[in-house]
Amino acid sequence: MTIVSALVASVVPVACADPDTGSEIPTAQTMSATTSTVTPAANIEAHNNADIWFVRQMIPHQQQEVEISDILMGKPDVEPRVTDLAIRNKTARSSAIQQMRSWLDQWAISQTPADGSAPGRLTERELTALRQTRGTDAGRLFLSQLIVLHEGAISLAQNEIEEGQYPPAVAMARMITSTHQQDLDSMRDMLASL
Repeated sequence: MTIVSALVASVVPVACADPDTGSEIPTAQTMSATTSTVTPAANIEAHNNADIWFVRQMIPHQQQEVEISDILMGKPDVEPRVTDLAIRNKTARSSAIQQMRSWLDQWAISQTPADGSAPGRLTERELTALRQTRGTDAGRLFLSQLIVLHEGAISLAQNEIEEGQYPPAVAMARMITSTHQQDLDSMRDMLASL
């Protein structure tokens, strides 16, 4: 397994099942075969400001996905498939956050939080609304918020693909654009069926 493949495989995307067919959306493991080989020296040294910006913006972005997943998982009377999505989402985002933090450490870059100006972030008011909502309404609001966060993540990832230099970060960005688009389709279907 190449270094990039290992890193991509460690970032487990949300593997949403299509509610109509039950088929699973491709995972990092199925996508890792398309990545290229990178030397260890390139992994440590070859990064630029776009890579740093991507990671520093994506970490708090993914932390919000974990936060809303935690909020939903603590609620009773939520449809099980929505709770299952929250569990898978939390696992995937937690893994991605850990990976991105390790890159900042390798680059000797501060993990100072981003300024919050990235696309698709939720406001404190939106987070409070999810905390206060119950049952099916909580499931709907969670899905709506996760859709917004996924759309924002795709926007951040597209910038990294165009401007980034660090191969594992670009590979992660490519995976995000692919898997998040599939997740969006599945979440929109799930939302329409609630």
